[in-house]
Amino acid sequence: MARVPSSAVAAAGLVGGYAVARWTKKRPLGGVVLGAAGVMAGREWHRRGGAPVAAGLGALYVAGFAGSHPLAKKVGAWPAVFAAAGVVAATTWAVADRG
Repeated sequence: MARVPSSAVAAAGLVGGYAVARWTKKRPLGGVVLGAAGVMAGREWHRRGGAPVAAGLGALYVAGFAGSHPLAKKVGAWPAVFAAAGVVAATTWAVADRG
C-alpha cells in the first residue's frame, strides 16, 4: 500500500484543523485534528531523518499554525491557512518526502 506523503498530512492537519474548528465552533476539536496530523507527520519525519529533521519540521508546523493567526488579520483566515499549509507542505516535501 502506498504511503501518504508527510507533506500532505501536515498540510491537511493545518487546513483540516482550522476547518473543523470553524465549522463546529469548537476550537479544541480543531486542535485535536491539528495535533493528530502533527503526530502522524512527526513520526514519519523522525523515521526518515531522525530527531533533527523531526524537530525542525515540527517547529515549522507549529510556526505555520501560529503565524497564520496574525497573517489572517491582513489577508483573511482561509488565505492565511492555505499560505501556511503551502509553506509547510513545500518545505516538508523538500526535506522529508522528495527522496
